[in-house]
Amino acid sequence: MSQQNSASGLPDNERQLDVAGSSLALSSSGSDLASLFECPVCFDYVLPPILQCQSGHLVCSNCRPKLTCCPTCRGSLGNIRNLGMEKVAMTVDFPCKYASSGCDVTLRFIQKPEHEETCEFRPYSCPCPGASCKWQGSLDQVMPHLMTAHKSITNLQGEDIVFLATDINLPGAVDWVMMQSCFGHHFMLVLEKQEKLDGHQQFFAVVQLIGTRKQAENFAYRLELNGPKRRLTWEATPRSIHEGVSSAIISSDCLVFDSAVAHMFADNGNLGINVTVSMCNCS
Repeated sequence: MSQQNSASGLPDNERQLDVAGSSLALSSSGSDLASLFECPVCFDYVLPPILQCQSGHLVCSNCRPKLTCCPTCRGSLGNIRNLGMEKVAMTVDFPCKYASSGCDVTLRFIQKPEHEETCEFRPYSCPCPGASCKWQGSLDQVMPHLMTAHKSITNLQGEDIVFLATDINLPGAVDWVMMQSCFGHHFMLVLEKQEKLDGHQQFFAVVQLIGTRKQAENFAYRLELNGPKRRLTWEATPRSIHEGVSSAIISSDCLVFDSAVAHMFADNGNLGINVTVSMCNCS
């Protein structure tokens, strides 16, 4: 026989919650509580601020603007705040939205957006620079996508290669991309030229790993420009394609040089960048 709580008459592993005027006996496990907040339309979670229809049914803030009536009772949606459910939501640990992809993190609703923005299990976008390709998929689908949709990208084998950017004098913003395969992984090398409003040009060179941030920490790369009695070198940890090239450029966490330097190392408008990838001796 289970032990009874003398105050409520409920087993010790249950508790009484007063939500929107109704008394619900619920298991105290987080998953059971979180299930109360499932949107009936998209099955994501209804998070504060929480609005209900006149009958007390909930729908998430993403689906609500698309609806003309309550999806549960077909009644008017209204603008009634459910303060009881909002208080409960403050105490519940919700699963990450990418739980079905393997993420086992649970966290309070206020922490969900920041975590999900950088979650390793969120879909990967196409790592090619620019906004023309809208592809998304899992990590193991990235290379097949690149090989079929971006066949023009050259893939070189080995830990030491030369990345040759041709016609660096082309006007406007230009991207050069090359793949490098070594140590059983694939790396994407990107050289991006940006032209400012005053006509000033800047070049940004960075190496990305087709992999996770944790995997990227196992490697280091070196970019080197060589010329007569001159050498320009940049060393860093490769970025995961989850982070993207833009974040590296915005923070200048890459090899940065202007058009004067580019011409100093170029040969007939072609710029060769020596790229070396190595494994770190991580303890």
